[in-house]
Amino acid sequence: MRFTRVIHESPFHGGLRNAITRVLITGVAVFLAVTTVPGLEADSLTAGVAAVLVLTILNLILRPILFVLTLPLIVFSLGLFLVVLNALLLELTAYLVKGFTVSGFWPAAGGALVISIVTTVLNSWTVDRRRIEPADPPMEVRRPPKVINPD
Repeated sequence: MRFTRVIHESPFHGGLRNAITRVLITGVAVFLAVTTVPGLEADSLTAGVAAVLVLTILNLILRPILFVLTLPLIVFSLGLFLVVLNALLLELTAYLVKGFTVSGFWPAAGGALVISIVTTVLNSWTVDRRRIEPADPPMEVRRPPKVINPD
């Protein structure tokens, strides 16, 4: 039962609809960050879309690895290092995508904070809250007890 719960909570489970929803949520968050945080700029719509796709892929692949590697810092800072981690991923996105610029660490940290808050709120609205339960509860086969001392 635990294994099926882990599979159903995995970001890779859910098919194309969940993947598209994830990209759209990240897109809304990135475009909101670009419009509100000074220092984040997208030269064109295609640069913004490319930044959204790259950031989504980095969050899916690289972020869990960096999360595990920096877990002591995250615990020590009571989770504030996650903002630094997200800012570094945003800077890496700006390095990989031409036309998407981040002009320093503080704009990256502000953008990461906006993106984190917006994605958290939007993900909480789109999450499927139905409990996943097995179709039939497993039957326990009980054997008769062994009599050790029949006296």
